[in-house]
Amino acid sequence: MATRHLYLARHGAADEFGRLTDVGRRQANLLGERLAGLPVDAVWHSPIPRAVASAREVARHLPDVPVAEAVELTDHVPYVPGATEMPPPWAGFFDEYDDAEVASGGRLAEALVSRFARVADQATERAQADTPTATHEVLVTHAFQIAWLVRHALGAPPHRWVGLNSANTALTVIQYRDGLPPALVMFNDMTHLPADLRWTGFPAAVRP
Repeated sequence: MATRHLYLARHGAADEFGRLTDVGRRQANLLGERLAGLPVDAVWHSPIPRAVASAREVARHLPDVPVAEAVELTDHVPYVPGATEMPPPWAGFFDEYDDAEVASGGRLAEALVSRFARVADQATERAQADTPTATHEVLVTHAFQIAWLVRHALGAPPHRWVGLNSANTALTVIQYRDGLPPALVMFNDMTHLPADLRWTGFPAAVRP
């Protein structure tokens, strides 16, 4: 059976200008250390600088693994809920998005799913050649894109991406297998981070 393992991570903590901070670099390095024991085939990253810088830090721990940009991973609103779908606390959040932005976000969301939310071509080719059939890819991206892929993996309605947040460099793992539904293996896992580096990217609150 051909299998694709996606390791999704939000970029490290960034400043108000979108630049990776020292905290963000530490987070990304710890994520790289955690991933170093895996047979990673590729690291893909959003074209936005904070994700690019995070991917470079992660890749330091993955020698000889190719690192490349994937425009589908860029930060965007994948779907704007309709009036009947909108959770009350989110009312007004999407008011600034015009029809062109909504359409553009929808196209990027479709492209994201089409490219990554399926068994990789390499895994299928290996299966047909009776060779090892698993691929392992790291995606360094943004909270909305992780939420969209998690929603898709669970078969939830489009508006259910809203409110799914990911901490900076937290790890989410989705597995895709031929003939089977996607499997959400892990979501927002921060065990590679010490307590003082966890939960950045979330509103301030008491955390376990």
